[in-house]
Amino acid sequence: MGMVGGAAQPEPEPKRAGARTLVFTYGTLKRGFSNHGLLQDLARDGDASFVGAATTAQRLPLVCGPYRVPFLLHLPGAGHRVSGELYAVTPRGLSRLDDLEGVSRAHYERLPVSVLLAEGAQVDAVAYYAHHAYAADLWASSGEKGYPEYSPAVSAGYIRRKDRPQQLTFLEQIRVFVSSQ
Repeated sequence: MGMVGGAAQPEPEPKRAGARTLVFTYGTLKRGFSNHGLLQDLARDGDASFVGAATTAQRLPLVCGPYRVPFLLHLPGAGHRVSGELYAVTPRGLSRLDDLEGVSRAHYERLPVSVLLAEGAQVDAVAYYAHHAYAADLWASSGEKGYPEYSPAVSAGYIRRKDRPQQLTFLEQIRVFVSSQ
């Protein structure tokens, strides 16, 4: 309770920014990468806003799969603290991100992640992790080595979805990739 003119006043509730969800991006949705245009569109429509640079609070594996597609793996304690960007996203924007990330098709899954902002504050967010059905296989095929950041050097050789062979589904491409490593 706060005091105003000697009378107790209830503390204001924290601002929820229109029920926005904090989304940690670590790959192609970051500024300067191929899918960032979607976040720019969402920002233009009022459905996303940049919060700041962020790093995962705990170590997580960040690996590249077929066509240098980045995958964050839900294997806490392995890998590195991963650098990325944090956005505040409306439910409508989250739905569009879910579509891009293939959540309904078991490509990625949106799960909680704790991140540290540049000024040191720790916040709870969500991230798009590799689906659990193939995450362990991606980790094994990477030699259990990951990256601290999806940088231009790490992403070299990335092939956009529209430029990949269309005869295989994304999940089939992952299966071929892990079996060939």
